[in-house]
Amino acid sequence: MYQIERMQAIIDYLKNNKRISVEDICKLYGVSRDTARRDIVNLESKGLIVRTHGGAILPERHEDIKDYKVRLGTNIEEKRSIAALAALLVKDGDNVIMDTSTTVQITAENLKVSNCTVITNSINLADILSSKDGINIHLLGGQLNHEHRYLYGHSTIQMLSNYFADKAFVGALGITEKGLTVAYEEDAFVMRKMIEQANQVIVLIDHFKFGKNGYYKVADLDEIDLVVTDKAPDEKYVNLLKKKNIEIIYNK
Repeated sequence: MYQIERMQAIIDYLKNNKRISVEDICKLYGVSRDTARRDIVNLESKGLIVRTHGGAILPERHEDIKDYKVRLGTNIEEKRSIAALAALLVKDGDNVIMDTSTTVQITAENLKVSNCTVITNSINLADILSSKDGINIHLLGGQLNHEHRYLYGHSTIQMLSNYFADKAFVGALGITEKGLTVAYEEDAFVMRKMIEQANQVIVLIDHFKFGKNGYYKVADLDEIDLVVTDKAPDEKYVNLLKKKNIEIIYNK
């Protein structure tokens, strides 16, 4: 077997088995350990695999992040289901932090309180709440992300440090045993501070995002108090959240 054929065979193996060791390559393709290591190095140089201790895995493929308007209309029924439940968690007198997630925005649309303070870095969310009586809005300053309609940066984080909230509502691109992740580190830095400033951290996330990893980590599971989703995720994640003492609510 030529090297190029063996490298393709390694990729095909990984698609079905998630990981391959140097020993696997030696046994499967009848080559030495040195040859197996060279194959791994060559594949990594082409961006086709990620080297691990003693072997390799396929790299994670991240979906392109759509702009805000497109995301707002994507999976809309799931978002509405989550938002309807999440809005009920906001009580009169609450001081609440809300991030830039589209599901959090729909939650803001559903708020039915007469006395509440909302701190946010989302331009769209602040605009929505401006039409509601009894809600005091604190829009954080900073640098504007034009495409996704939020403010970020050092000044945003500095302003956040002056606020203490009863609850923080945040979205995410994915949630796994490794924690909560999003697409952009600039977004993650602000969300980390939001989580730090709140007594209760509430994550709003579609059920199909369980088991997915975004680009940048926001928080460990230990920093989350409650997850609101549209329906029960796989039993693996139900058990994981229970083990971490994280409450999960959804429409049954």
